[in-house]
Amino acid sequence: MLKRVIFLVFLLPSFLFSHTIKGTFTKSENYKYALLYKILPLSTSYVGNAEINKDGTFMLELDSTATAGMYKIVYAIPKEEYNFDIIYNGREDIEFTFDAETGLTYQESVENKLVTGYTSSMSMISQSISNFFRQQSKDTSALMAIFKTQRETQQNFEEAAKGTIALVFIKANKPYIPETVEDVETYINNLETHFFDHVDFNNVTLQSSDFLVERMYNYVLGMGKDTPDIIANYKKNIDVFCLAMKDAPLTIKSSLLLQLWQSMADSDFEGVANYIADKYLIDIAKALNDQVLIDGLVQFKNTSKESKAPDFHLDAPKNQKKLSDLSGFEYYVLVFWSSTCSHCLNEIPQLESFEETLKAGELKVVAIGLEDDDKNWSDKIKEFPDFIHVLGLGKWDNEIGNMYDIKSTPTYFVLDKNKRIVAKPKDIESLKSFFNY
Repeated sequence: MLKRVIFLVFLLPSFLFSHTIKGTFTKSENYKYALLYKILPLSTSYVGNAEINKDGTFMLELDSTATAGMYKIVYAIPKEEYNFDIIYNGREDIEFTFDAETGLTYQESVENKLVTGYTSSMSMISQSISNFFRQQSKDTSALMAIFKTQRETQQNFEEAAKGTIALVFIKANKPYIPETVEDVETYINNLETHFFDHVDFNNVTLQSSDFLVERMYNYVLGMGKDTPDIIANYKKNIDVFCLAMKDAPLTIKSSLLLQLWQSMADSDFEGVANYIADKYLIDIAKALNDQVLIDGLVQFKNTSKESKAPDFHLDAPKNQKKLSDLSGFEYYVLVFWSSTCSHCLNEIPQLESFEETLKAGELKVVAIGLEDDDKNWSDKIKEFPDFIHVLGLGKWDNEIGNMYDIKSTPTYFVLDKNKRIVAKPKDIESLKSFFNY
């Protein structure tokens, strides 16, 4: 009995820590810790972390509770940018080298080697096809030989990956491969037409990775990117993408489109962001009873360029005069500021000085002070007598500030004489540029 107990004690560590993830970062001075998360279709679950040594190495130990699936390693902040996915099948150790410029190289892990090997091989073949068309070669037998190699490479990797998680990604990445000779225009059109042929939006493994997001961006931002009307092209590509994922769960549709919406909003393509919301995302949010998302999308649209500025009283509710009642000026600047904000106290005097350089009737400033009380504000506004001053008590929970979704001060909106939002300058210099140019 004692021998059996001793035997179990020696076995205990192997039960607790079944496999390891070892990594080496080539520029170790930039990274301090490696954090590991298990990825689920709509969330991530923290697993553990390890300190990155001075030589760039680290090791994470996985116990028997770490189930097979997709994992994410985060190595810097912000974590949304500095991360990569790995496959853990519950049966093998993982070892890799990461270089910020060249990417991942795996020393151990059949699963991950299959994916990176497949990606590298198909990329080289795609480059050969591009070179063929770029050189305007007439050797059609050479082109068909490249397509034959591409087809065999796909088949060989699918065969080698049978029974692995890697097979899901290899199949989903399968490209369009012509059976006969095609000219470059026909080939590109077919690549676009068949872009999503092998993508299963209901596959949990794909949902638990960056694959669907990357596929979405590659199509929406990549297809037809050289066309003159980039906004119309984005909208067309979004329609194709949404049709491709029509059978996906609503939660997955919402997650993907919200990321695309945010990307368009951040890139100053507000019209495209509102197109996504109006045609797809609001209806999806309604089906999911996600009122918070609906309110956020509507609020963004209400303060987007080309929209009529949300109206508000210029003093207190008892005063009937509103923003919409103002007249006599070509432009109006709404500036949300605070008398306790150092950036504001630097930029507001510049705004006043700039207003004085413009001709009469060109610009009027409406300054909304987001304040906890009116003590500092009452004294400070005396320095800017030409502004229309509005007191917004409650600071970050103020009705006017909430209407305009104010997250920081100072924040600027430029309105035309009809109170239509025509610009949203990032700072005082951007505001000056709008009027100067």
